[in-house]
Amino acid sequence: MTAQLAPSEWTSRADLAALFAALDPEGNTARYVGGAVRDTLLGVAVKDIDVATQHEPGEVIARLKAASIRTVPTGIAHGTITALLDGGPAEITTLRRDVSTDGRRATVAFSRRWQDDAARRDFTINALYADPRSLEISDWFGGMEDLNARRVRFIGEASDRIREDYLRILRYFRFQARFGALPADASAEAACAELAPGMKALSRERVGWELQLLLGLPDPAQTIARMAELGVLREVLPEVAPDGLVALTTLVAEEQRQQIAPQALRRMAALLPTDPALAEQVAARLRLSIAQRKRLASAADRDGKLTEPRALAWAIGRDSAIDRLLLTGCDTKPLADWESPYFPLKGGTIMARGVDAGPEIARMLRRIEARWVEEGFPDANRIEDLLTDELARRNAL
Repeated sequence: MTAQLAPSEWTSRADLAALFAALDPEGNTARYVGGAVRDTLLGVAVKDIDVATQHEPGEVIARLKAASIRTVPTGIAHGTITALLDGGPAEITTLRRDVSTDGRRATVAFSRRWQDDAARRDFTINALYADPRSLEISDWFGGMEDLNARRVRFIGEASDRIREDYLRILRYFRFQARFGALPADASAEAACAELAPGMKALSRERVGWELQLLLGLPDPAQTIARMAELGVLREVLPEVAPDGLVALTTLVAEEQRQQIAPQALRRMAALLPTDPALAEQVAARLRLSIAQRKRLASAADRDGKLTEPRALAWAIGRDSAIDRLLLTGCDTKPLADWESPYFPLKGGTIMARGVDAGPEIARMLRRIEARWVEEGFPDANRIEDLLTDELARRNAL
């Protein structure tokens, strides 16, 4: 019996029907592929729509333009254009086959054979295609069986797939954490362990992004521990603390207990020593953004620096405060729906009370603000009392 996708909200989208009417009036030159097919079979929400087609990019653009569907050449050199649809974008890629690979990128040629395109994909569960009209599934490498068994398996020889792009090692563990059951595929793990040093040739941005995707999953702790056991983790994150794996497991449990959404940088901080300077070095090596670097360093700067939650959030920001609280097993409820208040006192108000402009104004502002925070952010009347008190102390000197 031929397998089919169950009809769902996304397969019934009118804008996708219009897309295929324009792109594939023949009824056999374009299909859904990859994550949308896989996730629908698993009953999880579909985020991205990918389409594979026999038409080359120029023909895709021309056909969609004739139907007044806007496109963006997001990866046209590799055969990909993005169709801008009312319900969200769809990536359309011409069928391809690999001509050569160097462990980081592939040189591809366009193809008209569906199996060529499927053969160059990484895992069997990602090489599932679905007809947009009948929803019939095409599966050349046993992806349906693997999906039912929750087995993440490379297409062909795992070592060959990895040598084509060493980032597939991290992708393997991400997919294992998201979709896989235990025991994991032995040949995949063996190849990842053997070839892990090859990841040193990858761009740091790619490694950093893939690590964030893995760490941002609901519960990656067991998979991260397995990466460490196989010697894979040290190739991309050699700074992991001796107790980092335990800290990650504890953090994930604390997030779940307090019903706080996963956060990749918080999990990375759990793995690292409590050393802000080291966290900065890791963030720089992985080419994280400035905001991400600050957040990772702040999460690492948690030893003996806890204060009342709202005072902490005032000092370092709500997100960073939640990171520190969770990493130290403290309650985040005081920060639920809490917004940082506005400190209304200005230097001009102090000057109007007889204090000359100069450094003393800034010092008084800091002292009053510190007392205001310590007292739990009282209203403007209390700030006036605090100012009067500070002025009295100053005049008494």
